[in-house]
Amino acid sequence: MVGVQVTDYDRRVYEEELAGFLPDRIMDAHVHVYRESMMRYSEEERKGAVRWPTLVAPEMTLEDMHKSYRQMFPGKTVRQVLFGMPTCRLNPINKYALACAKKDSLPVLYCTNWDTSKEELQKAMADGFCGIKPYLCNCPPYIPADEVRIFDFLPPAHMDYMNEIGGIVMLHIPRKLRLKDPVNLAQMLEINDRWPKAKVIIAHIGRAYVSQDFGDAFSVLKRAKNLYYDFTANTLDTAMEKVIEMAGTDRVLFGSDMPITKMRMYRIEQDGHYVNVVPRGLYGDVSYDKNMAESDSTEITTFMYEELRAFKRACGTLGLGRNDIEKIMCKNACKLFHYSFKGENAK
Repeated sequence: MVGVQVTDYDRRVYEEELAGFLPDRIMDAHVHVYRESMMRYSEEERKGAVRWPTLVAPEMTLEDMHKSYRQMFPGKTVRQVLFGMPTCRLNPINKYALACAKKDSLPVLYCTNWDTSKEELQKAMADGFCGIKPYLCNCPPYIPADEVRIFDFLPPAHMDYMNEIGGIVMLHIPRKLRLKDPVNLAQMLEINDRWPKAKVIIAHIGRAYVSQDFGDAFSVLKRAKNLYYDFTANTLDTAMEKVIEMAGTDRVLFGSDMPITKMRMYRIEQDGHYVNVVPRGLYGDVSYDKNMAESDSTEITTFMYEELRAFKRACGTLGLGRNDIEKIMCKNACKLFHYSFKGENAK
């Protein structure tokens, strides 16, 4: 379905809770565009990637993106940082993402494989990409999913080049322990220290979706002054509070993970992991997935609104003012990606 099936409850949430809180201009730093025909579906090719996002949207075209944002953010001007879905076939998805970005004059990141050459990266940057989007499944095929390390899919040679050009890296960290994994933390600190000119964004607050994902990560990473963080697809306000307390309001970005955040859901914590609670039957049989559950409630809004509700709660707890909210929701990403709104109206 193109766009979002907006409900009366969605309208109430937006009008009563979000419209007045959100700035007039929003920069979404984490948006996927892709065609269904480009997807890879085998478990081997999707190594380490959860399955439930594939239930939400088989594709995200530019037309779908425009309509969805108009529906979800009435009265706001929203622009996006684009990249393909990294679980797609990389050659066609990069071409598609670049074409979409050029059509709308938007920033775009290049999805990489572990063995992508410097020459290929140089050509991509010359074509109009401003950085890279590595992903854990795009690593050497012999490495088991649970053993993948950051440098297995983001090799030092790629970081050398991003450091050389001041390029942006959107990093989704691997491993079951997520943000508290000692290997992840060590390699994140190495990235911070060794490649200070690269602009590295730790996506999803390092996948800290429940409180058990923290460990001592925020204390360990406090000295990493060169890293940025987005709270993409995260509904945990305490994680947002902790990352803002650690990094300040200049290195935290809003991102959505669209079209995944079209999902109608709310998130709970169960046995140390997150569970997306969705309307019964809406996404078919979800009983196979420990991260999914169903409810008969008629008052379930979108993942996008749940994420923004959590951010609003975090801002209230921290006492953030209007300027800080505008920085996180828009200004930081505009500065990082060298983007200017130039007064255009919402799409």
